[in-house]
Amino acid sequence: MRVLLAEDDMMIGDSVRVALRQEGYAVDWVRDGAAADASLAAERYDLALLDLGLPRRDGLEVLRGLRARRDGREVTPVIVMTARDAVPDRVAGLDAGADDYVVKPFELDELLARMRAVVRRRSGRAAPVIEHLGVRIDPATREVTRDGAPVVLSAREYAVLEALLLRPGAVLSRAQLEDRLYGWGDAIESNAVSVFIHQLRRKLGADFIRNVRGVGYFVDKPKG
Repeated sequence: MRVLLAEDDMMIGDSVRVALRQEGYAVDWVRDGAAADASLAAERYDLALLDLGLPRRDGLEVLRGLRARRDGREVTPVIVMTARDAVPDRVAGLDAGADDYVVKPFELDELLARMRAVVRRRSGRAAPVIEHLGVRIDPATREVTRDGAPVVLSAREYAVLEALLLRPGAVLSRAQLEDRLYGWGDAIESNAVSVFIHQLRRKLGADFIRNVRGVGYFVDKPKG
């Protein structure tokens, strides 16, 4: 998944970015509200982590601007992370359109769990695991099985598989998959997506991931 991290505290921002990358997320980190607003207007993110006390533009203003836009794109879920812990501040953040709220200092494990919960709610899933045509993935542990047998995947192989399983039947282009794999400044190999798809087919079955030539890749929708 691709995440926008808007945080001006260098220590917090760096620790969160490192933790997210270790979990296989692609992370774009901005340090002020104007940059956050521009990034959210120009790019598609699976999730945004938004500090409220940002320079140049307050986080609440950024959040309200994001929710006010009507550009036909999917609504980006937002978790507010801030030191403003008074009840009126939490209410203001949630009423402005935040999907969740964490107060600093927070444990990274809690933040990761809240991220998974927000994405799960946005995708309409109640269960924490994703099961599809014999393949089961657990976003909390990143464990993958095929017909009950464990499958070992790299972080980026997992990221490709998760992106496809979250939208069964939808064709994702190479560029869309790259967006979920790489943040700003990451080196992108020209055939990286093809390599990951090849490895996943080898591990999960040649027919599990299908492609539309010249368009992209998808997994079949469940029947019934």
